[in-house]
Amino acid sequence: MSLNKVMLIGNVGKDPEVRYLEGNNANGQQAKVARFPLATSERFRDRSGETRENTEWHNIACWRNNADVVERFVKKGTQLYIEGRIRTRQWTDQTGNKRYQTEIEADTIQLLGRRDEVPGQQQGGYQGGYQGAPAPAPRPAAAPAPAPAPAQEAPIDLMGDNGSDDLPF
Repeated sequence: MSLNKVMLIGNVGKDPEVRYLEGNNANGQQAKVARFPLATSERFRDRSGETRENTEWHNIACWRNNADVVERFVKKGTQLYIEGRIRTRQWTDQTGNKRYQTEIEADTIQLLGRRDEVPGQQQGGYQGGYQGAPAPAPRPAAAPAPAPAPAQEAPIDLMGDNGSDDLPF
């Protein structure tokens, strides 16, 4: 058994680069890929008590519908949740050297952050097929009036003397 799964929350480092690849897919459209760097940061205290920050950069690749979402809504600084797997690409450059690049191939993209930070959200945002969080249910305008409290009965006297006992409290 093996598992290749990555989950990241971070900020986009630069505007995505969207490319259309040669050839057509089953629908007669060109295949689309969007690539961009994503920064994830962690803060910690060192031995002297000073706060340090360590930032890791990840290369993200999004295909098909996810590339459409990225093209429409993602820009530098956008906060994203990405779920996918690690892939290493290999190619030979112009000088004949073998080159490698490790990237995260995104299966799920979810836009995070405030609505005013995500372009297009004021107009309703993206309603397509990426796996985002469901929209929250609308809140009612006013809460309904509470039901009237039931009439209270007189307490039952278990001592039989109407509470007249000789306890000081």
